[in-house]
Amino acid sequence: MAKAKTFYQCQACGYVSPKWLGKCPDCGEWNTLAEEKKETRQGRKSSGRSEPQPLNTIVSGKEKRTTTGIKEFDRVLGGGVVAGSVILVGGDPGIGKSTVLIQALSGLSKKYESVLYVSGEESPEQIKLRAERLSVDSGKIMLLAETSLENILDTASELKPGAIVIDSIQTMYTEEILSAPGSVSQVRECAARLMFFAKKSAIPVFLVGHVTKEGAIAGPRVLEHIVDTVLYFEGDRGHSYRILRTVKNRFGSTNEIGVFEMTDSGLSEIENPSELFLSERPLNVSGSTVVASMEGTRPLMVEIQALASPTTFGMPRRTSIGVDFNRVNLLTAVLEKKAGLHLSGMDIFINVVGGLKIIEPAIDLGIIMTIASSLRDIPIDPKIFMFGEVGLSGEIRAVAYAEQRIKEAAKIGFKKALMSRTNSERLTAVEPFGLEIMGAGNVEEALEAVLGI
Repeated sequence: MAKAKTFYQCQACGYVSPKWLGKCPDCGEWNTLAEEKKETRQGRKSSGRSEPQPLNTIVSGKEKRTTTGIKEFDRVLGGGVVAGSVILVGGDPGIGKSTVLIQALSGLSKKYESVLYVSGEESPEQIKLRAERLSVDSGKIMLLAETSLENILDTASELKPGAIVIDSIQTMYTEEILSAPGSVSQVRECAARLMFFAKKSAIPVFLVGHVTKEGAIAGPRVLEHIVDTVLYFEGDRGHSYRILRTVKNRFGSTNEIGVFEMTDSGLSEIENPSELFLSERPLNVSGSTVVASMEGTRPLMVEIQALASPTTFGMPRRTSIGVDFNRVNLLTAVLEKKAGLHLSGMDIFINVVGGLKIIEPAIDLGIIMTIASSLRDIPIDPKIFMFGEVGLSGEIRAVAYAEQRIKEAAKIGFKKALMSRTNSERLTAVEPFGLEIMGAGNVEEALEAVLGI
């Protein structure tokens, strides 16, 4: 019989140690090394040797895509589901991963004879209740409550479905490895076997991945390297909006997002998110402005709010929701140094309305103007929006996709645009949108043009 070998493996990064350690030497995490067993087996038989071939002799063809009927979901995938692709969907518990995949399978079932939903956590009765709530009733959706990878692959080989959903990859196990389901070895091996099956059969496979408290997909990062596409569900429990963001995509852009709203009947797609995010915006109040941000190829108009008030403690507080905390501190220092605003004794709170998270530097100008508006209690004109990157010397730098941002703002009803002087000089198609363009070279000019300070 094969001899079992015991070792300890970090569940966060995959580091292997012959003995238990309290702290992983590789990633520095505590209490992540778990005992695993592995049988010493003979090497796998080769499936055949492949011969090298010149690049110019390879015939390339456009990948075959199948739409799911959910435009926002197809957008983040690059236009649809590619045959034979492996797609990993991650997110916090209860954010809507299983919901959106059942809705996607419902759309795919209209184009295939059958689709397979494999559940390792819920019973078929529970899935049926969710499907009824989502008004999904298709005889082509086959449910399988199974955690054995060998049984799943046998069933898929016999059924030959149009698509497979594995919910979730952490509950699957293969008999070739002795470690428990959810361990690093099991997750890696099961994902690799499913990837080989998808490429060989040209059947797309969706994997649901659990997310740790740190926000990363549970298991080693190698799981993200195996799959073709990685999608993350983002959203605040206090808001009904959900953002489906592409982190990795071998068949499309990695900057696309899909916007959904969680309702009683499932996730409904939002075709014009800018109007939704600005629907309850207060007018003629200080500490509020609208910025034009780009998410992939989609321009988004979002509201940024700021509150600057005298601190009651010795150390002023800096709190940011939806934007980078360090970026806010940097911009606050620029305001104090270059614009002469005294912020060292002020508590500053920044919030992006709607639960969005924006990392684009084009919102720098909006953050600075919002803080100054709250500090001086001067409202910003509700018909003006802005975008631009701010440097450490106070200069306002140009950003990309200026015309797309202006076009989106004009559709909603904005009349003025504040941006860098370089962007304003480069614009060529502004007149048809009927907007007044204001260019500023530095922070002082921007404050003078909008707030008069």
